[in-house]
Amino acid sequence: MSHGVLVVAEQADGAFRKITLEAMSEGKRLASRMGCEAYALVLGAGVASFAGELAKYGADKILVADSPVLADYLTDTYTNVIDEVVKAHSPRAIVLGASSQGKDLSARLSARLDAPLAMDCVAVKADGENIVATRPMYGGKVLADVNLEGEPKIIAVRPKMMAVTESPGAGVVEAVTADPGRSAMKQIDRQLETGKVELTEADVVVSGGRGMGGADYTALEQLAASLEGAVGASRSAVDEGWRSHADQVGQTGKVVSPNLYIACGISGAIQHLAGMSSSKVIVAINKDPEAPIFQKADYGIVGDLFEIVPLLTEEIKRLKG
Repeated sequence: MSHGVLVVAEQADGAFRKITLEAMSEGKRLASRMGCEAYALVLGAGVASFAGELAKYGADKILVADSPVLADYLTDTYTNVIDEVVKAHSPRAIVLGASSQGKDLSARLSARLDAPLAMDCVAVKADGENIVATRPMYGGKVLADVNLEGEPKIIAVRPKMMAVTESPGAGVVEAVTADPGRSAMKQIDRQLETGKVELTEADVVVSGGRGMGGADYTALEQLAASLEGAVGASRSAVDEGWRSHADQVGQTGKVVSPNLYIACGISGAIQHLAGMSSSKVIVAINKDPEAPIFQKADYGIVGDLFEIVPLLTEEIKRLKG
């Protein structure tokens, strides 16, 4: 695997996260432009049974670190394994998804390997040895081209920004015997939610802000369900205790890039815009016609969200039959 592009996979419940398919596809495109091979690294417990699926998305070789110690994501154990893999194979670039896990892991890898990192990338270009990553800055107001110097170059790609393409690779599966070591952390609890669309992977996100007036998000949940989407929240709603931090969209929450983003009762603070400005279509619903969110929205509705949202839900259900 010497001097190829290494893609670090993210999986849950026996399947790869969508962001991994995006990262693998982009890693393959990057490797093609650099004239090298693309490799995947899959970490976890019981992952060997489905690791080979990444061959469909361009993996020439799939390294599998399958161990009970890696069953739960812990930064230090995962970093230890990747560190050994990097030392053994000397990749020119490492690609991850900029999920919560990917952001945590890429930052630790950058420090451990003393390697350049471009976070939350929306585009990646390569010309021979040179890699330039494009990422948002200043709350999403501008896009900056970042020239990465040194190796390995670490690139964390923003969810839903890289096209998933099938480009079959050799997909040779190889076991990795790297020692994860003992973690200084211990996971003491896990809360599983079923039937809920992951916020960063949703094609449709319906978010509520201070204009919700309380913790009752039933109207938004029904609208999101009718569109097979996810429910998000602004920081003010989370600070009020109406929604968990896991639902927060914004600079200090999650960055989303859905095909459709519906902002309900959200004024449009720059911190929130930083987390959703790359959405394909933005719809804003707010009583205040001067709300800043309307400057960013493709479509705006001035009115009471508690009257408008149920009407939207009803019409969507009618159209779906």
